[in-house]
Order: sequence, then C-alpha cells, then structure tokens
Amino acid sequence: MRNKFSLAIYKNIKKNNKIFVIAADISPEGEMAKLQKTQKNFINVGVAEQLMAGCAAGLAASGFRPFIYTIATFAFYRPFEMIRDDICYQNLPVTIVSMGAGTVYANLGGTHTAIEDISIARSLPNMKILSPCDPLELEECINYCCNKNNSPMYLRIGKSGEKIFTNSNDTEKWKFGKIRKIKKGKGVCIIAHGPIVKIAFDLFKKKNLDFSIYSCHTLKPFDELGLQKIFNKYKKVIVLEDHSSIGGLSEIIRLRVNKFNFEGILKCMNLKDKFIHCFSSQKDLWKKHGISENRLLSLILSKR
Repeated sequence: MRNKFSLAIYKNIKKNNKIFVIAADISPEGEMAKLQKTQKNFINVGVAEQLMAGCAAGLAASGFRPFIYTIATFAFYRPFEMIRDDICYQNLPVTIVSMGAGTVYANLGGTHTAIEDISIARSLPNMKILSPCDPLELEECINYCCNKNNSPMYLRIGKSGEKIFTNSNDTEKWKFGKIRKIKKGKGVCIIAHGPIVKIAFDLFKKKNLDFSIYSCHTLKPFDELGLQKIFNKYKKVIVLEDHSSIGGLSEIIRLRVNKFNFEGILKCMNLKDKFIHCFSSQKDLWKKHGISENRLLSLILSKR
C-alpha cells in the first residue's frame, strides 16, 4: 500500500500542481522519493507533527490540496489538536494519511499501534474516513481525495506487501460512501475494512466454504442503505476489523441491528478494548485479541 500511495500521489501531482505531500520524519518510498529530490510539492517537516498539520491547514486555506503522511500514531494522535482546530474546525480539504494503521507495527508495541483511531476520527465534525482493503482500493481513494473531496479526510492504510483482492469478476465498482461486494457467496456475509480482509480470503482458499465478502472502505459517512440490503439478504453477518471494539465498524453495525429489524446472527471479530503488551508480529497480536482464521471459521460454521 505504501508504494501504491506514492505512485498514485505522483500521478495526480503530475496532473494537478495544487496537490502537496507533507511528511514528518519519514522516508518516502517509490515515486514519491522523486518529489523529495526535486523539492516540488513535497515538504518533510521532520519530527514536528503539529507543524505538519498546521502547514497542511495553511496550504489548504490557500487553495491547495495537501496530504499529511507519516506512521499512523504520529499522523493522527500527536497533532490531534491541530487536526481538530486548524483542519476540521475550518472544514479544510486536508487528507491525513495514517500509514501502518491498526496493528501493523505490532513489533514496536502499543505506542506504535493505532487501534482506536477510527473511533476518535468519527467523533470529529466534518471528518470523513476511508479504510481501503487493498492497493487498488487505495488508488481509488487517492484519486477521490485528489479530485473530488472538499473536506477533512482520514485515510487509514497498511504498510507494504498487501495483496490485491478487488480484481475479480465478483467485485463491484468502487464508489465513495458505498459498501462494496468484492466476493460473491451465500448464507454468510463478512464485512471488513482495511487489509485484515486477507484473513477471510485466506480462509476461503483453504476451506470449501461459500460466503460473501464486502469491503466497507468508507466508514464515515456510513452507507446505511447498503447495510440494510445486506441485512435483508443474509442470515448471518460477521464483522472483521483491525480496530477496537469501541467506535469502529463493529459498533457502527451493532447500533443499526434494531433500526433495520435484523433478525439474523451478527458476530464481530475485532480488537479488545485493552492494551496487550505483545512485542511480536501482527499475527501474534491478533491471536491475543482473539482474531484468527480458526476463530473466523468457527463463527462461520456456528449455528448461533
């Protein structure tokens, strides 16, 4: 995803000189490294995340389309006051790109995992939220932010090595604000956002199961009509996300069960509301939170 972001931004800057990338002490990858070398449309403010947000707000107020870019916890948590007051309060078209969101940086511990960021971002007035599941969805998100978005945007992405899942005949067209079917099936529906969708696809390859997979790439504004259609179509819905049980997609959907009179089964597989001190791989941390292929399989097969 990191390389796809760099390439997509580079292509858009070639077409529109108003697009800027402002980084905070992070080495740009791929095509974005060319921008740093030429010092065009790229600013690295160093270890000064508050300045990064303030600078982006100033550029946006002057008619530019800036992208804040660094590791998730530093892109969103450290400059939060500036994001709230300088960007959201002014309703400026700044895209905050949180690279390595969720538990991607599990090996560095809790200080580098953004497990409650969606909950916080959802609470901010004017803020929209995107969480693409693969590099192709990310490219769609970048193009939208560069050309159509006119308000603050929180863009939650992975890091590197993410596979592509949205290039099959089952995949519906990407539209901002719309839940998207990316694998056709029956009986059970898995709704996910972000690269964690990999767990569902890996399980599908290993087991002879028939289930649908949807990507909820837009978390705010939320597609209520799309969810209502899913509730009407499927008897069991499973939410899969790399985020806390509080304030994320799981809670968004739970709060709408009664509203849409869903009489089926809803199960959620997400992170616990807990700091788990695990300095290991993302997969190991997921297991401690109760997220795994085996648990997803049991949720699919369970009658309850």
